[in-house]
Amino acid sequence: MAYIKFKELTKYFDFKTEIQPQKLPNYVVEYCKSDEKLILGYKNNKDYILFTDRKMYLFDRDVAAIYYKKIHIIPYKSISSGAINFKPGKAELLFSLDSGYQVHINFVNMNHDKKENLKRIYISMFE
Repeated sequence: MAYIKFKELTKYFDFKTEIQPQKLPNYVVEYCKSDEKLILGYKNNKDYILFTDRKMYLFDRDVAAIYYKKIHIIPYKSISSGAINFKPGKAELLFSLDSGYQVHINFVNMNHDKKENLKRIYISMFE
């Protein structure tokens, strides 16, 4: 019997705009459990990310195919290590999951206040 690992999460995500959870599309919020606290979301032209108090939800939509989207739900407890990298005007979140997969999320057009919001989310992931 052959076993092949699924390596999709090595993809890079780039997010530009911070968005409050109540302004996210319904298809994003409907994946969350009712007892999860929605913290903050980000979007770019086609993708969304939502941070809750327990999980990270990545919505990867394809621009060419309107009905195509991949939803990655990553519980914080499955993150084995992480790093946050601040650069002028941007920030990066780098994660290694228990499975060995890597997740790299970029945030652009970041001012000081937006970086502080991201820092609070990052700290809460590892509590």
